[in-house]
Amino acid sequence: MPETHATSFLSQGQRCAAWITCPNGDGPHPAVVLVHGFGATHDMKLDQYEQAFAAAGIATLAFDFRHIGASEGTPRQLISIPRQMADIDAALEFAARDPRIDPARIALWGTSMGATHVLLAAAEHPELAAAVVQCPVLNTMNAAAGSGLRAMVKLAGPVAGDLIRSALHLPRRYVAIVDEPGSTAIVTVPGAKEGWYGMVPPGAAFDNRVTASVGFELVRLNASRRAASIQAPLLVCVSDHETLMDPRIAVKTAQRAPRGTAVRYPADHFEVYHPPLVDSILHDQVAFLTQHLAPGVPSEAARV
Repeated sequence: MPETHATSFLSQGQRCAAWITCPNGDGPHPAVVLVHGFGATHDMKLDQYEQAFAAAGIATLAFDFRHIGASEGTPRQLISIPRQMADIDAALEFAARDPRIDPARIALWGTSMGATHVLLAAAEHPELAAAVVQCPVLNTMNAAAGSGLRAMVKLAGPVAGDLIRSALHLPRRYVAIVDEPGSTAIVTVPGAKEGWYGMVPPGAAFDNRVTASVGFELVRLNASRRAASIQAPLLVCVSDHETLMDPRIAVKTAQRAPRGTAVRYPADHFEVYHPPLVDSILHDQVAFLTQHLAPGVPSEAARV
């Protein structure tokens, strides 16, 4: 079994905890940078993707965003889209400098809210060899609407309060990332709380809170608009019974991308991480990445 080694890289002067999993055999290997979802950490189900891709000859670099998990950054649990995009840029640079990785064959992979990050990054990085997203949350206004108007109104006070506290350099105002319907949280759709906690392995911790001001960023974010600017081959794994976003948005995003492909699965937002569906999805993702990253092919030949 390929081994995963802990490492780290700097993003805007702060340390991001990271993990590299390399295939057996000599490199340099093609690689995929893994981008997790909203408030999630490396502990939460990424190992199955690391192992599947490494077994197919593809290295992976996973990391925790700053302020989250094992990475540096205060205040804790701050989610800022611009900061997280800077972390992805730093992760791509770090991967490209690793002698075990072929810098000409690097892809991005994102799940849930990480799919938004991947689309935004892919639009700015034409050098990417491929991009993969699964159960994508690409239009966060549409996702917020799924929780209902009342849930959105309940967040208005905490969001405004945290924005003021941030401007005045006061202790931040937090809200839950996910909770039951009717609660004050970023996500309150039925089944979401069980889904989030179902990704936390025994002995791991999930800090279910976030600085409330992120709500202001989320209501303006629509990564699907950037699809036409993505030059890399793009695989969109669509959950037909998606609970966090209208799945038609994901299908249309693949259609807008010049080299986009949508594959649909009979899944909700969280079933994709668990058997039996995860096996089918991993099979398709490995096939797609193998096609475009050419693992096992000598580096110079793969670039021809």
